[in-house]
Amino acid sequence: MARLIFLVVAVALVYWLLRRFRRPPPESRDVPQTEDMVSCARCGLNLPKSEAIASGDEYYCCEAHRRESKPE
Repeated sequence: MARLIFLVVAVALVYWLLRRFRRPPPESRDVPQTEDMVSCARCGLNLPKSEAIASGDEYYCCEAHRRESKPE
């Protein structure tokens, strides 16, 4: 009877170890990337920095707002 219990525990331990090592580590899972937000200097609209139009140290939501704020 003791051998049977030992065998069941050993099989359960091997199964648990195999499952644990087959799983990817938590840090390698896909993490959504965050992006800085900026505010349009003309209208105040918040948008991602990659979509904004930069002019000096100010950001704009569209070319028309950049032209209105900075006459050429």
